[in-house]
Amino acid sequence: MMLSLRAYAQECAGFTFKEGGGFEMNNYDGKGKAIGKLVYKIAKVAKEGGSTVVTIDMESFNSKGKSELKNTYQMKCDGNVLILDAASLINQEQMKSFQSMEMKFTYDNIEIPGKLNVGDKLKDASVRGEGKSGPMGVTFNMLIKNRTVTSQEKLTIPAGSYDVYKVNSDLNMEMVMGFPVKMEMQSISYRAPGVIWDLKTETYRKGKLMGYSELAKIY
Repeated sequence: MMLSLRAYAQECAGFTFKEGGGFEMNNYDGKGKAIGKLVYKIAKVAKEGGSTVVTIDMESFNSKGKSELKNTYQMKCDGNVLILDAASLINQEQMKSFQSMEMKFTYDNIEIPGKLNVGDKLKDASVRGEGKSGPMGVTFNMLIKNRTVTSQEKLTIPAGSYDVYKVNSDLNMEMVMGFPVKMEMQSISYRAPGVIWDLKTETYRKGKLMGYSELAKIY
């Protein structure tokens, strides 16, 4: 029987996980208009075998500061790789629409090595869901592929200035509710050594910026 030992702070793969810590991401549309923010708080840090398991509470706020959605995710660190619950890939609008569909999801989680190098190819990640809307079956598939570390550069955001790695990926989504609706997008994320979350993410469709998020605060 595997015992879970409570720990208030743990270091793993160059990351420090501290209960009560967290961060905030500001969200913007493609024109730079603020559309809300996401607040993440580390609720629990525990050891399970040789891994560190981190429970994170997320709350989404709209542009007027009203809370719209709460969720809980987990991260796991095995000493070399940070593994993020792929449930975090589903944005707040999608999550709200799924709440009435009795969706059941399976995941291939997001793996982020503790050390990145330009040219690295990272593992694919995916979300697959099945549910129903009335008598109609519903399926949802999201695949993140071609995750590649393309460059190293400097980035200045509200949370500060960082030396970052730029990670490009392709995002394919398909929703079937009677008929299929497909969408292909591209994502760029910026990561810094020792920082748990992306410092900035940008989403593009057919070369046009659709929206982006920036790390505003670490606490």
